[in-house]
Amino acid sequence: MSMSIFNKICLLLLSSLTLTFLSGCADPKIGELKNFVAEKKSAPPERIEPLPEIRQIETFLYDEAGRRNPFVDMSGERAETASVTGSGLTPDFNRRKEELEGYPLDSIRMVGTLEQTEASWGLVKTKEGTVHKVKSGNYMGQNHGRILLISEDRIELTEIVQDGSGGYIERQASLALAE
Repeated sequence: MSMSIFNKICLLLLSSLTLTFLSGCADPKIGELKNFVAEKKSAPPERIEPLPEIRQIETFLYDEAGRRNPFVDMSGERAETASVTGSGLTPDFNRRKEELEGYPLDSIRMVGTLEQTEASWGLVKTKEGTVHKVKSGNYMGQNHGRILLISEDRIELTEIVQDGSGGYIERQASLALAE
């Protein structure tokens, strides 16, 4: 019997709370809003500026009579010397990339070294804060950088970068121990 009284009290309390919340939704200033909307609807529409005229661009028909081909290198000599001076150096594109090759070299910081059984390891930190252990022969950086030497205060590596004429050259780089 006491349970049914409890249920009735809960129902009465719930319905009174619902009525209280719904009464808060009634806004006495709703009439002002309706007047504002009616006023805006009855006002004449504002003038819309016309689109600007599109000017016709003067076309140019290229006639190569007496002119050089714009798609050919101007100096034949320079093209020949570039192919002769090419070192034949190319990165190994078939090699599986290592994780640190996904980061630009300037976003990797050297944070320490580790020596175990005559093996020297470098500790580097990525911009996300992950510390990686690297050794000579590992790759890092986005320019095919291969680690040559790990000392207490720096990691030296050789990168293979494009030389601007279609070939590749080696470039020395290093990571200094972050203070």
